[in-house]
Amino acid sequence: MKILVIGGTGFIGPHLVRELSQMGHSVSVFHRGSTQTDLPAESILGERRDLAAIRPKADVVIDLILSSGAQAESLMRVFRGIAGRVVVASSIDVYRACGVLHGSEEGPLEPVPLTEDSPLRTRLQTYPPAQVKMLQKLFGWVDDEYDKIPVERSVLGDPELPGTVLRLPMIYGPGDRLSRFHPVLQRIDDGRRLILFEEGWAAWRAPRGYVENVAPALALAAVSERAAGRVYNVAETPAFSELDWARKIAAATGWDGEFITLPKERTPAHLVPPGNPAQHWEADSTRIRRELGYKEPVPIDEAIHRTIDWARAHPPGEFNPHKFDYAAEDAAAAGARRAPS
Repeated sequence: MKILVIGGTGFIGPHLVRELSQMGHSVSVFHRGSTQTDLPAESILGERRDLAAIRPKADVVIDLILSSGAQAESLMRVFRGIAGRVVVASSIDVYRACGVLHGSEEGPLEPVPLTEDSPLRTRLQTYPPAQVKMLQKLFGWVDDEYDKIPVERSVLGDPELPGTVLRLPMIYGPGDRLSRFHPVLQRIDDGRRLILFEEGWAAWRAPRGYVENVAPALALAAVSERAAGRVYNVAETPAFSELDWARKIAAATGWDGEFITLPKERTPAHLVPPGNPAQHWEADSTRIRRELGYKEPVPIDEAIHRTIDWARAHPPGEFNPHKFDYAAEDAAAAGARRAPS
């Protein structure tokens, strides 16, 4: 097959391109040319607005960086009559559970694990403008109308061009601009003997995926005709709590300090994210495993070690979304209840 990847030079893209090439497919990457590539693929340079003029030929188009419904509608217009199918990267944040956590959805908690048939958010743009601005500093493709629900509607609702949607998890690994390991790893490397969690967030379970394991899921969806019109969750199993995940990172470094959980009122404010951690985001990935035969090629323990090595060599730059206040943490830790081992 001839496959076009849009956003193929970013976080997931290079792994996806290499996976598709190893499977024997001819791959093209559409990108702006701002990133040097050493990929087994043809480069097609341009901005997203140039797609309508270039109209690159492909059997399947994979778009990793769709941000809004308007972008998705444009994509489908461009490739009608050219491509046989479009595959897009969506997010677990389309589910109502995300809105419940952020306080934009009223009513009861959503049961987990979330399946592809779980209710979606009823309110669009669940992230506040300040958080969208933060994401835009890290990801140039995020626009002011960021929301994956309109993206999915446009891709799955096109009567002429079949689509496939993959709802991706919180992705970690080399190249992670959100530096997801940084809060725990930096405290370990700074010699901290106690690491604090607010008890609600310590128990919170969210879907995760290692970048080199997410790429094969996208590749399978692209080459399988069965995937046409389907939606797939992608997530590791089991889903670990934030505290258990931190323990895995700590174990991989050989750290022998202690984790402490505190009630919200005794936890330093910088360690308490906004939202309701009683609403978990654990996601069920049975469908893609059963229908497409997906499984992770890199074991979780190895994925954690690779991510730690990269994170230590690439600390966050000028923009760091994580906060540290060791004096406040030391004060809160005094006499605190230690987390069970």
